[in-house]
Amino acid sequence: MPALVVWLCKKISFIGKIGAILTLYFIGIIAANLFIFPFEEITLKLLPIQDIITSLTIPLAMSLILLSCNFKNWPLKKSLLSLIFGMLSVIIVVTIGYFIFAKKSGYPEFNKIAGMLIGVYTGGTPNLAALKMMLDVDETTYVLVNSFDMLISFIYLTFLMAIGIKLFRQIMPHLKSEKIKSSEEGVIPGKAVAQSEDELYRNIFTKKNFVPTLKAIGLAIVIATIGLGLSLALTEKINMIILILTITTLSIGFSFLKSVKKMEKSYDIGMYLVLIFSLVVASMVNIRSINFTEGAWILAYISFTIFGSLFIHVIFARIFKIDADTTIITSVALINSPLFVPMIADCMKNKKVIITGITIGVIGYAIGNYLGVLIAEIL
Repeated sequence: MPALVVWLCKKISFIGKIGAILTLYFIGIIAANLFIFPFEEITLKLLPIQDIITSLTIPLAMSLILLSCNFKNWPLKKSLLSLIFGMLSVIIVVTIGYFIFAKKSGYPEFNKIAGMLIGVYTGGTPNLAALKMMLDVDETTYVLVNSFDMLISFIYLTFLMAIGIKLFRQIMPHLKSEKIKSSEEGVIPGKAVAQSEDELYRNIFTKKNFVPTLKAIGLAIVIATIGLGLSLALTEKINMIILILTITTLSIGFSFLKSVKKMEKSYDIGMYLVLIFSLVVASMVNIRSINFTEGAWILAYISFTIFGSLFIHVIFARIFKIDADTTIITSVALINSPLFVPMIADCMKNKKVIITGITIGVIGYAIGNYLGVLIAEIL
């Protein structure tokens, strides 16, 4: 399906304007919620396959994409400012939302929901699961929060890809990346912005690119394996913080080698894995299983948190003159997790922000649990 969608993007201008990632999102969520299938039976059979695909594609994709990037001029000060403002925005909105929705919801321990939202929107789903146990949240509440989070996060990503990126680039500073002319060898890896979908995936199987591409895939597998092994050795389980941090660190290190810089199609292969991930993760959203009546106030709280934090983050960015791309990638890394950073960076045609997004996302993973428990106890 991703290959077909990429081909359609090149042949049909309308689909090309929507983009491969957003198209695959729509296909995935529609396929997952067709009423002609017995969804529960299919879900039980497909869920292990979906988990395996998402678990395999993103670590490899992150490594392949990072191997193609140039990190010598990473704007550290601007990235840290964006991280601080992003987290502050989430804390402000979650706190305000608590006083708006707590009494109306009727939930006696609404502060625990607030704590989980702090964790998931400064870190990710692993933080949400951890805070469920740390705060002793009942299963029904956790399922509602997790289900609504997936739904509204999908709407949030769709908004960014459809109109958000263009909108924020108009109201905030937009640092246009310097274009590098393509030669017969293709775009110099790590020097230019992400290529358009017209240019991506071309000439991968030519004699010149085939062997270097295989080497890039092999190196990404080795890096991911080291990250997995280190995670298991230190925690006896797959720890997302250790895994992502190891993959990020090793991939950045290897990206400075001249031999790695010659692997010109590593970015293309990484982005193709992101397309697969996009389709599969969308197919895991089961709209029909969500009890909208029972959890209406939780749904409202989550919607208020996601879009409210984005709004406040944009205000901070405007005041302190942080560019639109850095602001967007920070918001995505915090609201969705670093796994979605390459996807949005590709939509922005700016892979220079990938390292910023992934680094911010990893920091969020590390401190999300602390912030979640702290805010829950304060409230």
